[in-house]
Amino acid sequence: MFKKFFGALIVSLMIFGSTICAAAELVIFHTNDMHSRIQKGDDGGNSIGLAEISAAVKTTKKNNPMTLWLDAGDTVHGMPIINLSDGKNIVPLLNEAGIDAMTTGNHDYNYGSKQLEKLAKSLKFPVLAANVVRKGTDKNLFKSYKIFTRNGIKIGVFGLATPETAYKTSPVNVTTVDFLNPVDKAREMIKILRPKCDVVIALVHLGVDASSEFTSERLARETDGIDLIVDGHSHTALYEGTRIKDTLIVQSGCYEHFLGRATIELDGNKIISKKAELLDADAVKSINPTPDEKLLAKLDVFKKETDKILDEVVAHSDKRLSGERLLVRRNESELGNLTADAYRWAAKTDIAICGGGDLRTDLPEGDVTRRDILAIFPFGNTIQTAEISGAQIREMLEHSVEFYPASFGGFLNVSGMTFSYDPSKPPKHRVEEILVNGQPLDENKIYTIAMNDFLSSGGDDYTMLANLKPVGNFGSYEDIFAKYLNEVGMKNYEIGRITRLVEVPIPDAQ
Repeated sequence: MFKKFFGALIVSLMIFGSTICAAAELVIFHTNDMHSRIQKGDDGGNSIGLAEISAAVKTTKKNNPMTLWLDAGDTVHGMPIINLSDGKNIVPLLNEAGIDAMTTGNHDYNYGSKQLEKLAKSLKFPVLAANVVRKGTDKNLFKSYKIFTRNGIKIGVFGLATPETAYKTSPVNVTTVDFLNPVDKAREMIKILRPKCDVVIALVHLGVDASSEFTSERLARETDGIDLIVDGHSHTALYEGTRIKDTLIVQSGCYEHFLGRATIELDGNKIISKKAELLDADAVKSINPTPDEKLLAKLDVFKKETDKILDEVVAHSDKRLSGERLLVRRNESELGNLTADAYRWAAKTDIAICGGGDLRTDLPEGDVTRRDILAIFPFGNTIQTAEISGAQIREMLEHSVEFYPASFGGFLNVSGMTFSYDPSKPPKHRVEEILVNGQPLDENKIYTIAMNDFLSSGGDDYTMLANLKPVGNFGSYEDIFAKYLNEVGMKNYEIGRITRLVEVPIPDAQ
C-alpha cells in the first residue's frame, strides 16, 4: 500500500513539476522615439519619464526574470539637456535604466555616425543593427543580434535601421555608412537565429508610414519566422499591436507617452499566444509608484549643468504656434511659415523653405527661452543659400506633396512664394500654379533660395537640392529664429500660401 501511495505521489509531483516548468510568460517592455524626452512631464506634460519607466521595468524583472526591455531607436538625440553634450549625458541614464538592447533610429546619427559609435561603446547593453555597414564593405558598425537566455528559453533579437537614415539625418552625418536592404538582412538573421532560438524578435526602426519604402508591415509580409517586431520611426501608437501572418508588430507612439508591453506565452519551448498593450503613466505607476532614485540623481546633475544656459530668455512670442507632428508633416502651418520667413529675412533670398520634420514641438506664447527654441529646432542646423532654377523649384514642390495624404517630414512650408496642388493626381504631376513674389514661376529663370543644411545636402530625398550652386552660409536655426522674433516679430505668418485643390481621405493609421 505504502509503495503504491508513494509511487502515485511521485508521479503527481512529476506532472505538477513539469507543468510549472512548462508554463512560461515572456514579457517584452518596449519604447521607441523617445527623442531624449527623459524627464517626467516632457513634451507638454505627456512624457512618463525614464526614471518612472525604469522603476516599473526593474520591479517586473525582479518578479519575473523572463522580462526584457527593448528600445527601437531615435533615443540619444532630441532635447537640449542631451544635445548640448552630443549625446554623452544620456549614456549613464540609459545604463542605469536597465535597457537590454536597442537599435538605431535615423536621428541617433544626428551627431554623426562616429559619435554614435562612441556612445554605443559606452553603453552597457548592445546596440543592434544588422543592416548598417561601413560604406563599400560588409563590416557592421554595430552588433547584428544578441541571444538572451531566460529560464531556459532562448530569445534571439536582431536589429534593423531604416534605409531612410541616409537622408533623414543630414546626409553629411552618414557619408561613411551604408544602409542595406532590411528585408534581405532579416532573412539572413532568421536563418541564423531560428534554429537556435525559441523566440525570434526583430528590433527595428522602420515604421508604418505609407511614404516609407521599407516598413515593419512589409518586413512581416516578406519574411517568415519573426515572432515579434518591436518597431519605431513613424511615432505610431499600436494599442493592441498589428498582426501580419504569424508576426505581431508593436510600437508605443513616441516621447514616452506610453510604455509598450508585449506578452508571449510559451508551453515548453512552443509559443501558444501573443498579445500587446500600451501602458500610460498611471499604469506604469501602478507597477511601482516610486521612480528610480539612482537614475533621478544622475539626471539632476545634468539638469543643474544645463539649466542656466537653457533658461535664458532670448525672444518673445505673441501666440502659441503648433508644431504637432501630423499637422506640420501634411499641411502648411503657422510655425512653418514663420520659420521660413525668418530664413528668407536673414538670407535676403527670393524664396525660403522649411520642412515639417524640422519642427519638433510648439512655439510657446510669452517669453521664449533658449530651451524652447532648441526643443523646436534640436538638430543644430545652419542656413545655407543657393541658386535654383524655376524648373528645379517645381520639381522640389512636387516632391513636397508627392506622398500626401501620408505623413512626410519633407512636406515644405514656403516663404516668398505660393502654390496649389491636386492630391488626386499621380505623384510628380500634382503641382499647378506657382507664384514667386506674386509673379508666375519662370522655369528658365534662376532664383535664390534659403534652406537648412539638411535639405541642401539632399535630406528627405531632395536630390534636386543637393547640387545647387551655393551662394552663402548663415547662422544656426535657433539664433536666426530668435533674432527674427526680436527684430521683426510675428507678422503675416497665417496660412494661405499652399492651396490643396481637392481633398482626399486620410488613412486611419495617420
